[in-house]
Amino acid sequence: MIQVTIDNLSGKTIYCNSKSEKLLDILQENHIDWMHACGKKGRCTTCTAIILSGSENLEVRTSAEEKFASQNRLPHNCRLSCQAIVKGDIVVKVPDLYKLPHISYSE
Repeated sequence: MIQVTIDNLSGKTIYCNSKSEKLLDILQENHIDWMHACGKKGRCTTCTAIILSGSENLEVRTSAEEKFASQNRLPHNCRLSCQAIVKGDIVVKVPDLYKLPHISYSE
């Protein structure tokens, strides 16, 4: 079972049985609100997740992620949650820019 921990949601940990599911899908299946404006199409960066640990447990960046990285809009330690396929345990964080106003973050 894959474990996803959201550091700035008081270390909330959620679980996933699949080893090939997108991070945003895992979050939504576990009732975690996470900003995403383009409908999971990789056309914006609003679903960005900062990867604190476990980056080796994600599939390689998609062409959409590479495009934003080449424009300096997606740092090396960040992934688009709508594109990143999770293969193992990870720890992520919501960037300040994309925090939702109705959620109390732990930092």
